[in-house]
Amino acid sequence: MTADVRIEIRIADITTLEVDAIVNAANSGLQGGGGVDGAIHRAAGFELKKECAALNGCATGDAVITGGYNLPARYVIHAVGPVWYGGSRNEAELLAACYRKCMALAKEHNIHTLAFPAISTGAYGFPMDSAAEIAVKEVQKSLINNPDLEKVIFACFGQTARSAYEQALAANSGKGDNG
Repeated sequence: MTADVRIEIRIADITTLEVDAIVNAANSGLQGGGGVDGAIHRAAGFELKKECAALNGCATGDAVITGGYNLPARYVIHAVGPVWYGGSRNEAELLAACYRKCMALAKEHNIHTLAFPAISTGAYGFPMDSAAEIAVKEVQKSLINNPDLEKVIFACFGQTARSAYEQALAANSGKGDNG
């Protein structure tokens, strides 16, 4: 099975998806905030905030995993994407590292279904088209070495994000299977 058929792009509220794990576009303090981060924390409940507090934060470009608590997902992977400064501060590599770390955690925790938001594209200002291209490319590469991961969903907030992810997938179609 190719990586592309294991990728789904849809407009969805990530907090409602019945998957093994959802990814949170987290801040480095892991204590919730605006956008998807705040929505995930509200939906998961106080236990998530408590577990995150015990982790003492997470560096930009890295990710950590917690329980999902009141969410339909069993786990939440908190990925700290970079703030966009015009591309001059290694933002693309830091965002790619987020996706690689999330995919590694999925493999390590035997996750079969995983949903991502558009990391760093909200308040952090990362350009949607570039972020989608990085996300698709990193997920495709990681799927090659993780046959147990059956489905990766890019849960888009609206049509603009969905279109960017669809274009990135079309542009990279098949590339994940041969490097």
